[in-house]
Amino acid sequence: MSAPTSPVRSRIDHLRAAMRDANVQAVLVPSSDPHVSEYLPERWQGRAHFSGFTGSMGTLAVTPGKAALFADSRYWAQAEKELSGTGVSLVKVPQAAIRPALDWIVAELKPGNALSFDGQVLSLAAAQQVRGAMEAAGIQVKSDVDLLDAAWPDRPGLPDAKVYEHLAPEATVTRKAKLEGIRDAMQKAGATHHFISSLDDIAWLLNLRGADVTYNPVFVAHVLLDSRSATLFIAGGKVDKDLESRLAADGVKVSPYADAPRALAALPDGAVLLVDPRRITLGLREAVPSQVRVIEAVNPSTFAKSRKNAQEAEFVRRAMAEDGAAMCEFYARFEAALARGERVSELTVDEWITQARARRPGFVGRSFSTIAGFNANGALPHYRATEDSYAWIEGDGLLLIDSGAQYLGGTTDITRVWPIGRITAAHKRDFTLVLKGMINLSLAVFPRGTPGPMLDAIARLPLWQAGCDFGHGTGHGVGYFMNVHEGPQTISRAVVEPHMAMEPGMITSNEPGLYRAGQWGVRIENLVLNVPVETPEKGQFGDMLAFETLTLCPIDTRCIDRALLRADEIAWLNDYHATVRKRLAPLVTGVALDWLVARTEPI
Repeated sequence: MSAPTSPVRSRIDHLRAAMRDANVQAVLVPSSDPHVSEYLPERWQGRAHFSGFTGSMGTLAVTPGKAALFADSRYWAQAEKELSGTGVSLVKVPQAAIRPALDWIVAELKPGNALSFDGQVLSLAAAQQVRGAMEAAGIQVKSDVDLLDAAWPDRPGLPDAKVYEHLAPEATVTRKAKLEGIRDAMQKAGATHHFISSLDDIAWLLNLRGADVTYNPVFVAHVLLDSRSATLFIAGGKVDKDLESRLAADGVKVSPYADAPRALAALPDGAVLLVDPRRITLGLREAVPSQVRVIEAVNPSTFAKSRKNAQEAEFVRRAMAEDGAAMCEFYARFEAALARGERVSELTVDEWITQARARRPGFVGRSFSTIAGFNANGALPHYRATEDSYAWIEGDGLLLIDSGAQYLGGTTDITRVWPIGRITAAHKRDFTLVLKGMINLSLAVFPRGTPGPMLDAIARLPLWQAGCDFGHGTGHGVGYFMNVHEGPQTISRAVVEPHMAMEPGMITSNEPGLYRAGQWGVRIENLVLNVPVETPEKGQFGDMLAFETLTLCPIDTRCIDRALLRADEIAWLNDYHATVRKRLAPLVTGVALDWLVARTEPI
């Protein structure tokens, strides 16, 4: 019997037929939607549909004779597995960027050939890169046709989940006040109008939440603001009459989703429109009349939502305590099951950890797909167990669990590594090096306004000194009952830009790692809050910030090589565990409390 043919081959054949009909010799399929989202509603998961690669980042390029998927090191092992038998080749790139795909297309095409991409889903900034590269090579660009529609007959429609309000007390600032704040920023920028497409910005601005994107409490919409009113462009039936009335009371009108381009096209002469070039698509930008002056800058709401106020920070602390209590319940159950000789799989971990969280007050759902990777699976930073492919947790080694939840008062994201059976000196060395990096960053003090990328090396230093490194960023921004990934801050190797400045109230992950392909992976992750700190110089050199660790869960000391830790690192760990015990002990009982006490003993 011959091996089954991958459905991807047939899908690409259909895509190539659409290319021939449109007279184009290449098509570019990014991981994007009309809102330039990181995580996509099903309708816009074209790159996954036509390549078979399910990772959250990557770019597909197809010509009449070749198809290539461009992915960075976080996804190489996953992509190699998922692309097997599809006819799509993996091109390994150093970081998530569109340029390598453009270079590949230029090498494959001839001057006079044509490249197609859907201008309705590619950001203005990325589209400008595409046009520049193709123009230099004499290649035509067609951005006004969506070839995926022709090649994807059963393509999903727009998501239809209802929108709901994020209410007080967890919603600490009113919708009206947020709108006024954004209008103040518009006025300072010299804009009369502001168009917003990014879904988390819209959800934050209007104190609304939805379920159009898995794990992210957002909804598909656009917003157009002027000095007095706002229009929410959203599919019919998603906003009920009562909510529509409450929005109207705050000056927000509801209009059909498809009307957004027409509203941009109808902007009056003399209007000055503020848009974020990385968060608006080429198609929407081209709808703006030429007589309208356009200001390109980061959305003001991106800055505003990243800086949690004092009340929001307190709700986040409470959510972290509830999340930590759930972790205690899960890990106590997990370790007891292993001790009894029960068979536990990576899938069981996901099931049990979600059950524990669901019992906590304010729980809404997971904030991303749980990563539970035992031994070699833990070496894949974005691994996900499925019903078709998972490991049993038995024998000896390390188990990495990266998970998170959405609560009405905050979003969590935590990674811990646990010893299973006997572990080796090599396991302990790797774990301790990662721990040293995490503690290094936890102890950092830095001037307010420091770009986040400048802090990245602090976490990497202990690993670099040992000749090791990791391929992902050290930290990403985290939302407030919002997307688990948000900007503008990042602690990574990103090229430094002014909007990446660290400011009070920002929440960022602290998650260095170390991965040995085919063996094991280590990542230890806490969320941290930027807080002002007093220094002996008392402000003579400007305001200083430090990190308050928000995450509350023991770090398994059985994995530590104590000889590799300095006295100040041991002191930090013991102080952290004392805080974890103090905060969580009132929230757990029985075996969960016993587990907490045992795992927070000082070393």
